[in-house]
Amino acid sequence: MVSLQALAGISAVALGMVLTPGPNMIYLVSRSVTQGHRAGLVSLAGVAAGYLVYLVLAAAGLVAVLTLVPAVYLAIKFAGAAYLLWLAWSAVRPGGVSAFAPKALPADPPRRLFAMGLVTNLLNPKIAVLYVSLLPQFVDPRQGHLAEQSFILGLAQITVSLSVNALIVMSAGTVSAFLARRPTWLRTQRYVMGTVLAGMAVRIATAPNR
Repeated sequence: MVSLQALAGISAVALGMVLTPGPNMIYLVSRSVTQGHRAGLVSLAGVAAGYLVYLVLAAAGLVAVLTLVPAVYLAIKFAGAAYLLWLAWSAVRPGGVSAFAPKALPADPPRRLFAMGLVTNLLNPKIAVLYVSLLPQFVDPRQGHLAEQSFILGLAQITVSLSVNALIVMSAGTVSAFLARRPTWLRTQRYVMGTVLAGMAVRIATAPNR
């Protein structure tokens, strides 16, 4: 059984990562602004399918392998923390890119929208690191079956990510226009997310090994 602390931890990591500009957010915002909410939601369905692919792989044994090989577990733990620090720096560095400055995209049919959402997520390094390096940090062998824990934690991450992304899709145009007129708010959002991600990186790097 997964502890409430683990669920809260993976949810916080998922929230911090989904609010940090990356391939998924940039694609969803650009698609929603240029082609409408429906196109954004179809694309988000493809993103959801990508999450499920990673979740199945994790639940199929990746977590068990990482836990049973301490050296590999330790290396991936620090790799995940380092990646979060890199995301934090990307958020606060001068000239950082905002996902709410959308790129113009040609109109695509639903099948292609779904496929692009899927591919964008599968090739997103943030998601790969989340499942390979960060999810195992919240799995505790003392709490029972590892695959079951990873599946439940993965579902919590997917729920947080899809909920936030759905809100982003539905409000992309309004938020983009709002932030374009208020660059101070945009900088504040970047610094807040950078601080949160840096804090998560330190917490993961200094947490006792399980």
